[in-house]
Amino acid sequence: MAFDIILPKIGFSMTEGVLSEWLADDGASITEGQPLYSIESDKSVNEVEAPASGTLRITGVAGTTYDVGAVIGTIE
Repeated sequence: MAFDIILPKIGFSMTEGVLSEWLADDGASITEGQPLYSIESDKSVNEVEAPASGTLRITGVAGTTYDVGAVIGTIE
């Protein structure tokens, strides 16, 4: 079962954020809870943990702004 990786809402007024960087490579084996990527919003940078274990498939491009809820990858 594949899990979508979405850009989360961090803060009440957040509507979009910048995918700052991926902390794992495409195709890497990921463990649930492992730091996966960082996002920048409202002058803060936050690391987001993997929601599941499996193989990472990246679709989101680092340095790009995405709306909250946008799918930026999957874990298969």
